[in-house]
Amino acid sequence: MTERGDRFDHPLIERYASKEMAQLFSPRARHGAWRDLWIALAQAEHELGLPVTRQQIAELRAHRDEFDWQRCAQLEKELRHDVMAHVHHYGELCPAARPIIHLGATSCFVTDNGDLLLYRQALRLLEQRLVGVLAALAGFARAWRGTPCLGYTHFQVAQPVTVGKRACLWAQDFLLDLDEVRRVIDWLPFRGVKGTTGSQASFLMLADGDHRKVEELDRRVTAAMGFARAIPVSGQTYTRKIDWTIHQALSAVAQSAAKFGHDLRLLSHEGEIEEPSESKQIGSSAMAYKKNPMRSERICSLSRYVIEVANTSAHTAATQWLERTLDDSAVRRIAIPESFLAIDGILMLVENVARGLVVYPKVIERKLREQMPFLATEEILMAGVRAGGDRQDLHERIRQHSRTAAHAVKAEGRDNPLLSLIAADPAFSRIAAELPSLLDPARFIGRCPQQVDAFLAQEVEPRIAGHASGTAGEIRV
Repeated sequence: MTERGDRFDHPLIERYASKEMAQLFSPRARHGAWRDLWIALAQAEHELGLPVTRQQIAELRAHRDEFDWQRCAQLEKELRHDVMAHVHHYGELCPAARPIIHLGATSCFVTDNGDLLLYRQALRLLEQRLVGVLAALAGFARAWRGTPCLGYTHFQVAQPVTVGKRACLWAQDFLLDLDEVRRVIDWLPFRGVKGTTGSQASFLMLADGDHRKVEELDRRVTAAMGFARAIPVSGQTYTRKIDWTIHQALSAVAQSAAKFGHDLRLLSHEGEIEEPSESKQIGSSAMAYKKNPMRSERICSLSRYVIEVANTSAHTAATQWLERTLDDSAVRRIAIPESFLAIDGILMLVENVARGLVVYPKVIERKLREQMPFLATEEILMAGVRAGGDRQDLHERIRQHSRTAAHAVKAEGRDNPLLSLIAADPAFSRIAAELPSLLDPARFIGRCPQQVDAFLAQEVEPRIAGHASGTAGEIRV
């Protein structure tokens, strides 16, 4: 928080995102990337015989990290152009190199290529965060692989699953996100050296009409910045479809996180699983007994923002007139960095929650015990038929007993009497002794434990093995 508290502090910076992600989108990182691009351009131009000297390049390198931010602001106020403000400031620091800074380039040479550099670094940080999330969920799933719990469809009681199997549903979504983030990192192209409207005319002029030299200049700068390829054609900007592709990947992560957060909020209400909390954590300023799932709620809240703001990139891609229009500039400065910052905060929260999940087996057992007589009715029916009973008669008797039991539970608040009603019915006398064993929850979880083992061994572990993972990070509020 600012010392005087008299200006807006961005919550994503002050409360949610990590220092690493915030630094990636700082002025120093952005304008440092611009300077790296100017140096790479000058170096490639020198190597190809254009009018740039080694001494000028050395001067650019020597002053790469020097910034006078007040001077930059003053120049931008005068020039009304952020790139030229930094060209002039860099030129003041490097008087010998001043004549060749930005030689042949357009503003988007540094703004677009610089953004792509930062986006790639941000995606790599999110890759680490996702690996951390998956490692945490895998540990939880393994620990609770065989613990039966009620399944829910439509948030109504359904056939049992296991606590670990449900965690695999969350992990599977994040695993798909990890695959997509990695795909985008590997696919992400560079804008390259394309000139004012993408025609490379300025560079062709500098190269005295030598097309191969211009192509080589583009290739060398692209390689110097660590990209395998540049887009083959551009207007003044790279196609904003690239931003949309990045934003889709971020939105997908937000969707997975929101699903995880919503599920935990529901399970917290049921008393089955809770997110971690500190000993002094307050749930309500008025209701002292409350213990709210505030981290899961924050996950859902930030995820909602990312999902919605991703649409700005779709609109931007759809409205880039001809070779370009500048109505993308302001919204891109806000929407894309904020989405990265939000996802960073979200994934730190998800990992933190996943590593500290609190399971209440007794509550889970009680809820299973209450519902198992209903869930086991088909097993009871089949056992009765095997013992010589008439299937249709037994079915009708179970239906009537189920109605009576449901009324007792819902209208009278009693424990579920279905099993005792069936046991007292002469039609089921031949299987009365085996009725309790028919209600063993382990009979109803199918292959859940085996599915957990296979999913972790075949899908999760190979994707995260050997990859650095982010730590849960500091959850500041």
